[in-house]
Amino acid sequence: MSATEGSAAPRQAVLVEPRHFELRAAPQAHPGPGEILLQVRCALSCGTDLKFYRRGHPLFSFPMPFGHEFSGVAAEVGAGVDTFKPGDELMAAPTAPCGRCFFCEREQENLCVQVIDTMVMGAYADFLLLPAHVVARNAFKKPADLPFEEAALLEPLACVVHAQAIAQPRKSETCMIVGAGAFGLLHLLLLKAAGVKRVAVAGRGEARLRWAAQMGADWVIDARREDVAGKAAALNGGYGPDLVIEATGQVSGWETALASARRGGRVMFFGGCAAGTSIQLDTRRMHYDSLTLLAPFHYRPLDVRRARDLLADRKLGAGRIINQRRRLSELPQVFDMLEGGDVLKCAIIP
Repeated sequence: MSATEGSAAPRQAVLVEPRHFELRAAPQAHPGPGEILLQVRCALSCGTDLKFYRRGHPLFSFPMPFGHEFSGVAAEVGAGVDTFKPGDELMAAPTAPCGRCFFCEREQENLCVQVIDTMVMGAYADFLLLPAHVVARNAFKKPADLPFEEAALLEPLACVVHAQAIAQPRKSETCMIVGAGAFGLLHLLLLKAAGVKRVAVAGRGEARLRWAAQMGADWVIDARREDVAGKAAALNGGYGPDLVIEATGQVSGWETALASARRGGRVMFFGGCAAGTSIQLDTRRMHYDSLTLLAPFHYRPLDVRRARDLLADRKLGAGRIINQRRRLSELPQVFDMLEGGDVLKCAIIP
């Protein structure tokens, strides 16, 4: 990895190929109409970034700037921006829908035809240019008492909010989360905040299961040593979970989630698996057990606003999943820790 430590030029991490990135000097950007130049105060590591790091992504080509969870301070604002001014502390999602396409007209803005193509990438940097469509729809002033680290959780929390809006967990239900990573624990925190009293978490690694218990899980299941589906069958008076949330992004996690739901239950496949993978579906069980399978993707502006309100309220305690902090120049260490499973989320502070 090369760096420009000590240089006056702004820095940006660029993924050159899988498992190889460079910290490069970047030209100083200036915002156009409707845009904001953000001085990054915090960027967060993410499981999606780890996937990019390991194998790239079919929708993005190398070399690519990466990092997409962030918060910061408006350094410059472009013409026509009257909601924000230089010096404002901001939190924003990295995407926003067009509001005009087939999907947007059907209130499925998470599937907007431009939403991924125009995604803001490059938060592992000193500065980040926010495009006009993001500024207009999914950017907010950060409450003064909300730390930049927690404000940077806006995007992942919006994904969880969207998923649970579809799954509709009830306070009276028994829920199980398959996966004790950052997203699994965000799901746990949101379920508990919504008053769901019985939540099990199945995961790998003593530390992650300990964190899950500390964050309110009523049961933890060690997926390395225990039969998760068998343990799940004993829950809920022996009927099994009403709602199972898959949060691993692995085929094995999808299979475990599907095997763990009770008759008449719901399975939410939250984690995205690698392209070309598949699972087998027992059609008899699907039909006669009357299962409901859900597969939420991304988020809508209303989910982003809800996530913003939850973070501003400070009662969710979402900042607990950020358990490491590093400088931008220490980015290689961050990905070593992510590979080793030693960290949930790391705050990268330029």
